[in-house]
Amino acid sequence: MSVLIVTSLGDIVVDLYTDRCPLTSKNFLKLCKIKYYNGCLFHMVQKDFTAQTGDPTATGTGGDSIYKFLYGDQARFFNDEVHLDLKHSKTGTVAMASAGENLNASQFYFTLRDDLDYLDGKHTLVVGSQFGYQHLGLILYIFEKWKDERDDMLTASEFPSLYHKQGEFLDLECQ
Repeated sequence: MSVLIVTSLGDIVVDLYTDRCPLTSKNFLKLCKIKYYNGCLFHMVQKDFTAQTGDPTATGTGGDSIYKFLYGDQARFFNDEVHLDLKHSKTGTVAMASAGENLNASQFYFTLRDDLDYLDGKHTLVVGSQFGYQHLGLILYIFEKWKDERDDMLTASEFPSLYHKQGEFLDLECQ
């Protein structure tokens, strides 16, 4: 199952690991369905590392899983679905950004270079393949060109927004 991620710099299609990571896939798809990610910024971009998004507060500390909406505050986070054979080996790998072990919510990241193997076994990978990840280079370029010298963060008006477009790429009926 694929999701079309629309940014102000171009579209990225990600193919979810629905069989291997069902909790994570359901969370991602359902948050897309309720338009939770619409308008989210890439709130943290680190050269040769990751571009992180999925926090509606754009602070890096916010975000809830779909399970909080379904089951209450005690379900804000959900468990890791780490598989040792799923690797951060390619640029554009998408994984959950967690607050610690078994503390996944809405935030996720794209890798900005190959071979980030020290992340393997620590974060649930979301996708098996993707198209359009070359746009991540544009995100990094803008970040480096326009970053705020005080804290290396862009202002909301300068940074690409993230939207998940409903349509043929997103099957909202999957279980």
